Amino acid sequence: MAKADAASLDEAGEGEESGLKSALGHTRPRTYEELRAVLASGTIHFPKRLRQVAIFLWQHPDDVALGTIVQVAEQAGVQPSTLVRFAKSFGFSGFSEFQSLFKDHVKGTWPEGRAREVEPAATEETRASLHFLSGMIGAARTSLDRIGETIDVASFEAMVTLLAEADLIYLVGSKRAFPVVTYLSLTLSQQGVRNVLVDNVGSTAFDQIGCIGRRDGLLAVSFSPYNSITPDLVRVAHERDAGIVAITDSTFSPLIPLARHSIEVIEADFAGFRSLAASLSVGMALVHGVAARRAARGRGSD
Repeated sequence: MAKADAASLDEAGEGEESGLKSALGHTRPRTYEELRAVLASGTIHFPKRLRQVAIFLWQHPDDVALGTIVQVAEQAGVQPSTLVRFAKSFGFSGFSEFQSLFKDHVKGTWPEGRAREVEPAATEETRASLHFLSGMIGAARTSLDRIGETIDVASFEAMVTLLAEADLIYLVGSKRAFPVVTYLSLTLSQQGVRNVLVDNVGSTAFDQIGCIGRRDGLLAVSFSPYNSITPDLVRVAHERDAGIVAITDSTFSPLIPLARHSIEVIEADFAGFRSLAASLSVGMALVHGVAARRAARGRGSD
């Protein structure tokens, strides 16, 4: 962060802290779950940098629990002083006391690791690659375990219903989310469900979605930092009263106020890389549900 940004934030800090405390009723969260409930309530409107902190804390509780204030600040892309101000805004004396919420949350949740033996003759490059593979497998397992424990069943059911009843399903996702919607489009087609993959080939995304109407459904997938074309495309569908559902990774996603229903999927990362295991699993479950629902109603590909 530039020094000018940090200085500007420091000047605004006292007002921000007062506003947040007011929204919280001066009662600080006692657990990580209470903190998430407050963040998800929509009662707090964060300025840019504090919102950036909130998104990082929401998505990476393990990193917050294990890291130093300097490490967490670097990963979140802010200054350590911003983390301290964020913590104080919730009634804590500083970041260390605030961090205890995350330490208590993750305590005892990690599976015991097993060392994988590597052939003694393996090169350093091979050892490094196998270490990376092990890390990615662990991150995928963490993501899958999390979604298995936290998925909102009611939202999932509502998403299946909306998409199953849609005349035509549009799929929107770009950058890291693009492989997800591409595979979902393929599997929908294999199940005889008509769909349109908005792939933006030739910069035609807005033309591709231009015929969407209120009898159509749209499945959007988007992950932070939410700087892709996806939210703009979803707004077009929203203006045309199409049924919108979303797979996204936090309550701060711009898709949340536009979608009728959504599922939160947080992918764990390793060494800065994230798998798409949980996102693909949720997406495939939606495809299965839509195909089964349509088959039961005898709609097939109509």
